Amino acid sequence: MKVMHLSSSLKHDEAERGIYVITHALMRAGHESIVIGAAHEEEELVTRLTRDDTVYYQLPMPKKSWWALKNVLKLRRIIQEHEPDIIHVHSRTPAWVLHWALHRTPKEKRPKIVATMYGFYPMNSYARALFYSDVIITASRSIDKYLRAKLAQKKEELDIEEYPFDIVCVRRGVDIRTYPYRHHASVYWLHNIFAEYPELEHKKWLLFPTPVGAEYGQEWLVDILGNLQEKFPDIHAIIAEDNETNLSDQDVAHEEFIQRLHALGLNDKVTFIGRRPPDMREWLSSANVVLALANRPESIGITALQAIHLGTPVIGWAKGAFADILSALYPQGLVKEETAVALCKAVKSHLQNGLRPAMTHEYTIDQMTAETLAVYQSLMPDCKLVKTDRHDNLVCVRVNE
Repeated sequence: MKVMHLSSSLKHDEAERGIYVITHALMRAGHESIVIGAAHEEEELVTRLTRDDTVYYQLPMPKKSWWALKNVLKLRRIIQEHEPDIIHVHSRTPAWVLHWALHRTPKEKRPKIVATMYGFYPMNSYARALFYSDVIITASRSIDKYLRAKLAQKKEELDIEEYPFDIVCVRRGVDIRTYPYRHHASVYWLHNIFAEYPELEHKKWLLFPTPVGAEYGQEWLVDILGNLQEKFPDIHAIIAEDNETNLSDQDVAHEEFIQRLHALGLNDKVTFIGRRPPDMREWLSSANVVLALANRPESIGITALQAIHLGTPVIGWAKGAFADILSALYPQGLVKEETAVALCKAVKSHLQNGLRPAMTHEYTIDQMTAETLAVYQSLMPDCKLVKTDRHDNLVCVRVNE
């Protein structure tokens, strides 16, 4: 089996896409793998791909840019050269490039198409290219429910019986070797952190692992700190954001947040550690609580998953992927009523009682990889896809069995 992956980016969203682990599993199983993306050949992930004998092509297909269509002929030539059995599309723009690259290819000669939906995409013309697939993989149960509801609505509007593709939910997973249960940061790391951020020593850490922005919910930190500082004078919020931001779309939210902290005298209870810190695993494992407070429903919630696998409690709203994850793995952290009172009550309970998630074997990268390869196998003529009764996992079985 030969599988080709198309991606707009390999650098920033590998944790969600998991392209490397999928190609690695393909190569270990004796299959062939080709990856097409925008990353330069010197990037770390590209080096890892090629080390596994995956063939890599740099072909810029930036998100939401119709300029990517200039690569239609290049992509067509690559497909004709390699003749993949399956092409897996990981973004909407590459899906359009692929659609036009295969536009004149006879149906019987076309490879099977798999597309993964990673977010709550609007059902508009831009997303339509995903529907030219044989299978659409949804990256979380929330996305799966959203897509099925939208398609049911469209079916009613268009008066059609069914769509010509299957929908399969393959939840994103965490590498438990990288994020082992009850991992502890080294003394060396802690000494360095206390040297750089002396205000964090002997404090209870509330980690807010997202940047400051209109949709991320940082304003709830003001309620937590303001209401709980008397009960817990050592409470301290840590935000994965820079002290100042140059991103114009988040300047207003960042400035308003800083002003509120200063106005209420809470600025000394907040530390900014910068976006995408390379040692995020150590921050997650060292925190007393990780907060998942996005105002808009999260589609995947990979950071919350990483924290739970490390054994760090996560407190979050009962919506989107956070509701899926916490309901399944840590219901004690689920806040069903979106109010400051309910949120502060949950944080208070965790700080007082030292609650911890139990070890879990759900939402792992091995599970995600196995289910993705089962989808590929299901598209081969002599295989079909079935689900097990116990865990609802996907398994490929031969048709003649």
